[in-house]
Amino acid sequence: MAVSKAITKCVPYVNSSSKVDKWDIEMTYTNDSEGDSTYYTSTFNITVEQAVNGFALKAKSSWSNSDLVAICPVSHWDTVFASQVDSVITNPPTYSTPDEAFSVPS
Repeated sequence: MAVSKAITKCVPYVNSSSKVDKWDIEMTYTNDSEGDSTYYTSTFNITVEQAVNGFALKAKSSWSNSDLVAICPVSHWDTVFASQVDSVITNPPTYSTPDEAFSVPS
């Protein structure tokens, strides 16, 4: 399972001191490559507030990708994504089909 993850959307909320005090972040996880039988993708979203998270107030241009990833609940999302892949790709549910031609035995 080759999982990649990347921040695909990021919206900073800038206060009157020109510092970011809140982020809306979207991270997309992808399992394998599109077209593969094990391909699966899922997107996670979070709003992270400085007052709750305690991240340093700084200008939006001072934030790096690794800074943004660090304020996301990545380990939780890793667990959820692995569970999704398991239930959809590795161990998908089985479905029964009706046999309309079945005749009741005498």
